Amino acid sequence: MIGEMTRSAHYCDLISRYCTFAMVIAVLWFLPPRASAQDQQVAVGHFATLALACVHQEYPNHVSHSMQSDADVAPPRELTPAFYGCLDWHSSVHGHWLLARLARQYPESEYSQPARKALAQSLTREHFLAETAYVSAKGRKSFERPYGIAWLLQLAAELEEWDDPQVAEWREFIRPLETALVARLTDWLPNLTYPVRSGTHSQTAFALGLALDWARITGNEAVEAMITERARTLYGGDTGCPIHYEPSGADFLSPCLAEADLMRRVLSPNTFSRWLKVFLAIPETGDWLTPAFVSDRSDPHLVHLDGLNLSRAWMLEGIGSALPNDDPRITVIKEAADAHRIAGLEGVSPEYYAGSHWLGSFATYLVTRRGIANG
Repeated sequence: MIGEMTRSAHYCDLISRYCTFAMVIAVLWFLPPRASAQDQQVAVGHFATLALACVHQEYPNHVSHSMQSDADVAPPRELTPAFYGCLDWHSSVHGHWLLARLARQYPESEYSQPARKALAQSLTREHFLAETAYVSAKGRKSFERPYGIAWLLQLAAELEEWDDPQVAEWREFIRPLETALVARLTDWLPNLTYPVRSGTHSQTAFALGLALDWARITGNEAVEAMITERARTLYGGDTGCPIHYEPSGADFLSPCLAEADLMRRVLSPNTFSRWLKVFLAIPETGDWLTPAFVSDRSDPHLVHLDGLNLSRAWMLEGIGSALPNDDPRITVIKEAADAHRIAGLEGVSPEYYAGSHWLGSFATYLVTRRGIANG
């Protein structure tokens, strides 16, 4: 009897959590991009709960780990002591970025102090020295390149913009790892003869966009110049992107939209408008670009499509923001962004760890307008 009561209480708690989360997502569906700070705070607090639940959850864990000997065999918390939770290294990194982003933007929120406590546990000098040693070891030249590197730079950029004495310490602690990974990126980019146009971690356009934002926020003019040159060289002459081929079955990034979202960062509005016209066929009226359908959110690859809907939404908003105000495509782009926002936010829930360990970061990037001017 006691066991039955315990199970019933557990199920009621789960139902309550999911219903609460569903109501918040329903609010978010109709939350305008520039909603009031109070409305956004209530909504994005539920994304913080997802990150808080996983940044120090070591297992299950998917380790991409190159070994040279038996000495390299160790549990995740010893291999990468700052970023061992949330299933994998890159998800842990952007889970920490989520917490920093929301604690910085909403310092009086109920989740701000728990977020700061979790960050303080992870972002220590000793942990970052160990992380730096790990990524610098033999056989790890391509570790998390470019996706995880780009998110690490986003975390550093968030700390850079956060005016707070405790955060200033974290900012200094992360510099050795930041420096090592920037060197890894800048050593690689001149040798990148062809861009990677996938819809997953290897894609270069998305990573270059995040890295370019980091370079501008931190004032690294040399890296900014390199990324700008690489973007123009790799993508400047592209035409007729076949967006009708998208999505592939495990995409969480759009090859076409991510490229346009990068190019709007390096071209003037008028030049970008002309480039976009030959790159992507966007009608001036009517429906365009249907959100992806997710058939099974418990599947770790199929749930990528929820991330695709979220990233498409923020990329479309970014593209629209960079066009001249009188561009006739803006309305269609905005309508597509809104449709993808609704579809993407529907999938952000604690129900399946396959999505809950990372989708909150994508939702936060969208809702807080990171990557867009004044975002």
